[in-house]
Amino acid sequence: MNELTIDVVSDVVCPWCFIGKHHLDQALHLWRAEQPECAVAVRWHPFFLNPDTPESGEPYRPFLEKKFGGPEKLAEIWQRVNAAGRTAGIEFAFEKIELRANTLNAHRLIHHAQKTGTDGAAINKLIEGLFAAQFLEGRHLGDRAVLAAVAGECGMDRDAVQGYLDSAEDADEVRAAAAEMQRMGIGGVPFFIFNKRLAASGAQPPEALLKAMREAMQPA
Repeated sequence: MNELTIDVVSDVVCPWCFIGKHHLDQALHLWRAEQPECAVAVRWHPFFLNPDTPESGEPYRPFLEKKFGGPEKLAEIWQRVNAAGRTAGIEFAFEKIELRANTLNAHRLIHHAQKTGTDGAAINKLIEGLFAAQFLEGRHLGDRAVLAAVAGECGMDRDAVQGYLDSAEDADEVRAAAAEMQRMGIGGVPFFIFNKRLAASGAQPPEALLKAMREAMQPA
């Protein structure tokens, strides 16, 4: 079977997941140049980095300072993330983020797009749009109107998406999918699974992901 399947477990409020996505994009660019006849299917799966976040969100920086041990520790972490981001072509703007977002509805949006047969390029554009809204523009991804706006900017029907998000459709399914990731032993993101047989954890460089793709395509 000349097909490569990639399952990506991530959360749209995880900066390392944004970096990991860019690394995956770069690895896929190299892979397609190397294996132009190989079909690639990427599937995104939900993970709740902060499952206890209120639906309305909560102040972003105070939460992180408490979590990581104060403003100096947080500054050190952001410095590392910023450096890693620049190598991946991302200029993080953490100072723009005011609220820590509950990401259930963001994951519902991704789930809905995949469930309704949206093509892979459009899904990739949506994922990129969500990460950019969070980390480059500081928009609140817990706000359904913001999510619908991002979807519209990525070519989806904004009004239809708003109607979907204003319902509770697929919420239990998304929660169950996230719980399944936990049962599989995935405790951190990003997490990549290639052809359901080889896994890579963390925002590994494109070359490492490309190596995993090659190994996953080898005969069992």
